[in-house]
Amino acid sequence: MKRLLVLLFLCAPLHAWSQGLEDWYAVISQFAGVDPNAGLATFWTLDIPSGGMYEAMGTAYTAVVKDSGYLEANPAGSALLKDTELSVFHNDWIGDSRMESVVYTIRHDNLGMGFGSKLLYLPFTAINNWGTRYQNSWSSDYAKGYYTEYVGTLNASYNFLKSFYFSGITLGANLKFAYRGVPISIAQGQSAFDMMGDFGMLTRFNFLKFYPSLDRNFSFGVAVKNVGPPVMGDPLPSETSVGIAYSPIRPLTVSFDTNIPFFIGVNLPPQEINYAVGMDLALTNFWAVQSGLDLVPGRPRFTAGTSFAIDKLVMNVNYTVDLMTTLQPFDRISIEAKINLGDLGRGAAHDRARSFYLKGLEAYARGNVEEAIFDWKQALDFEPSFTPAQNMINTASKTTALQKEMERLQRVH
Repeated sequence: MKRLLVLLFLCAPLHAWSQGLEDWYAVISQFAGVDPNAGLATFWTLDIPSGGMYEAMGTAYTAVVKDSGYLEANPAGSALLKDTELSVFHNDWIGDSRMESVVYTIRHDNLGMGFGSKLLYLPFTAINNWGTRYQNSWSSDYAKGYYTEYVGTLNASYNFLKSFYFSGITLGANLKFAYRGVPISIAQGQSAFDMMGDFGMLTRFNFLKFYPSLDRNFSFGVAVKNVGPPVMGDPLPSETSVGIAYSPIRPLTVSFDTNIPFFIGVNLPPQEINYAVGMDLALTNFWAVQSGLDLVPGRPRFTAGTSFAIDKLVMNVNYTVDLMTTLQPFDRISIEAKINLGDLGRGAAHDRARSFYLKGLEAYARGNVEEAIFDWKQALDFEPSFTPAQNMINTASKTTALQKEMERLQRVH
């Protein structure tokens, strides 16, 4: 309870801080410039972040992949997540529009899988020049209803070449189904369905690391997103993202993405290349803050967020400043509630493997080689990729063979 009160106190100034941020945003907008090719694509729900850390870090998440936000950033992420997660998002987007999302992700050793669902809805009521409700000639009802866009995602990824000293190369893919719903009373023939795919690669390694940790501090990722045919002549917002993430100190992660838009199946110029930068800073073992800047020409977006954990429940709250942000009504707020459902015993297996490895080292130091080999084999039973145990087995086996050879030579002489 004390943790929750402290976090509420620390988050209280967010509204006042956001008011002063708008002047700063005006400077960023001028720097970003204007993109003459903006707005030519359809199904922009594919490009709107649901929330969570992915949104909080300015979408600079291609190489980060710390939680279920990978589903929108890099499909290779599910094979690297620590825990099984169930996440629910609510995004107060623009005016009356809202977006609701659900993501579930699970990992079995080197295989990761995920399932996502995202729904954008906007109430609409048409009025005529006299301010009264409008009715189209083809409809018996007033022009009203909800404009909706739905995206469903199936994800799978696999981590290849993983070992104790190498985190592996992870490859993944998303299969997406998108539907746009426009009530016939508003417009005829505007509802549409499409399918598209994402493809991603991710790897992690140590680089300029100055602190002890088994976790790699540098990662590199590539993702090609929203690859699919046009819808009614309009292209999808396809793009290639190349990202890096670096942790110079244990609690801090900084990330940078380069996004290269492209269109498929149409003779239209894509948007300009854009960039994103993000930051995640863990202040305690249960509280962290994030911020990010998505520097897209014509519509730059700055986001600040905070996340806190209460046992297995993790909450994330973000506030975004862009051209659509308003204070009356107060919008551009997103909330994520995430439940960590455990790691399916992977952590316990690693601890047992490490325990048997250390036990084997003690036996080897006492000169009991056979006992040491037995312990190291036990370690490999719990974690086959525990390379130090296999290396020690090889060393001990050579030592045993050498001792037997020396004994044989002594008997000969």
